[in-house]
Amino acid sequence: MLLHQEFIRVAKKNPKKLAVVDSTRGTRLTFSKTLIAALILKEKFEKYKGGFVGVMIPNSAGSVITILGLIMAGKVPVMINYSTGAAENSEYAQQKCGFKTIITSRALLEKIGCRLVPGMVFIEDILKEIKPMDKIKAALKSKLPFKILLKKVYQGDMDDNAVILFTSGSEKDPKAVQLTHRNFYSNIIDIFSVIKIEPQDIVLGNLPYFHVFGHNTNLWLPLVNGNTIVTIANPLDYEKTVKLIKEEKITIVLATPIFFMGYLRKSEPGELSSIRIAVAGADKCPDWLRKAYLEKHNVVLLEGYGATETSPVISVNTPDFNKPGSIGKPLPGVKVKILDINSGEELPSGKEGKIVAKGELIMKGYFDDLEETSLRIKDGWYDTGDMGMLDEDGYLWHRGRLKRFVKIGGEMVSLVKVESVISNYIPDSVDCCVVEVPDYIKGARIVVVLSEPINEKEVMSKAREKLSSIELPKEFIVYGELPKMGSGKVDFRKVTEIAKQRVLSRKNGNKNRIEEKEDK
Repeated sequence: MLLHQEFIRVAKKNPKKLAVVDSTRGTRLTFSKTLIAALILKEKFEKYKGGFVGVMIPNSAGSVITILGLIMAGKVPVMINYSTGAAENSEYAQQKCGFKTIITSRALLEKIGCRLVPGMVFIEDILKEIKPMDKIKAALKSKLPFKILLKKVYQGDMDDNAVILFTSGSEKDPKAVQLTHRNFYSNIIDIFSVIKIEPQDIVLGNLPYFHVFGHNTNLWLPLVNGNTIVTIANPLDYEKTVKLIKEEKITIVLATPIFFMGYLRKSEPGELSSIRIAVAGADKCPDWLRKAYLEKHNVVLLEGYGATETSPVISVNTPDFNKPGSIGKPLPGVKVKILDINSGEELPSGKEGKIVAKGELIMKGYFDDLEETSLRIKDGWYDTGDMGMLDEDGYLWHRGRLKRFVKIGGEMVSLVKVESVISNYIPDSVDCCVVEVPDYIKGARIVVVLSEPINEKEVMSKAREKLSSIELPKEFIVYGELPKMGSGKVDFRKVTEIAKQRVLSRKNGNKNRIEEKEDK
């Protein structure tokens, strides 16, 4: 069945169970009320022209019922990142996917200072237009027998698009990823097969729905399994999140390492005791963070791996099979191979190469970009662009983005490795990102960009024990708070530009000083 059809099945079976707890508005919707609300919005959304409709609403009851209502109306939600450049991202999405209407929130635009973009409509206004008769009709419709009710909503194919999500754009312009009902459903079933999620589990809805990690695990996974979602609009409000976990007795928390660091700082021992499953993804989970959660909260922080194009989970450590430091075993329905970056030949266990994956989780393709799709998917195998290896026990190990490998003096150097080593010798509170800038002699120059000053001599002294001379950073730059994406990951693309500008300005400054001396 399609995702919204599965939700209807669950809602009919568990009408009185809580589906969504909206921490911002204090709204608590049962599955029955969520179904009725979605059916009301379905009628409103059917009038919108075209198959795509933009959605730019923070995690809330409103965003949940908007996405459900759109899909029930046969529309495809195009999720827009509002964390940075909301207006520009809205216009980019409209142009890329050829649609006009964007459902957003007036409160959101005011909060982030976003200008009005032509085509924007406000969810607040849509909800105000709902009449008593709309509610009565939807309530009566929700009581129809399951099979009859299914005929009242969109009936499509499993290979229809369920959503359009954009890649992070951390390395190049964002691409529009087409994810189908089959993609998500197969990934969810795979997750259920390795991690037992109980009907009474309560899921923290902290990851934004414009990010694939959140769109699957914080939205569809609980909706089709009958779990309660506790939404929080601002995932960076760590203090409120900790309070929610404690008060709502949340049992499942999935987040980026950056978010887990924030929860750790703002929590006291015992406040996270309700957590049964905690999974970190979307970025490398440092060893110290895993140890800190175990020591402070007796919570085992598991690590998983995926991509926007893979719906997203490729592999994950589980309570039963956990090898800290790895990114877990591939899910049962996912095939993974490690390929030599030069020859393309499959490598045996223990050998590092490029990670490729295959299965029903792989996207339909990039919208209106056949060339880029054909470059990334060959014979059903998706090229993740990541380097890694499979060990003798079948666990996958991530070594970093292929684009985060640079050639210096004829040797390939992993910026992720350098970053990992440097991070071990600086305070946990300091953000660190290792980038490369052009060097006209050696081809590349390794630069460390930091959020706060550190003792560079001491760090370099320790780093020399772990890194070769060619891997050692040549420069440290203190920038202040590093730019981040909506997922909490450091924006590698922006940090690289910052480093290039700083290095270039220093070179120009030195050149000017030399010229001044010569003039004198």
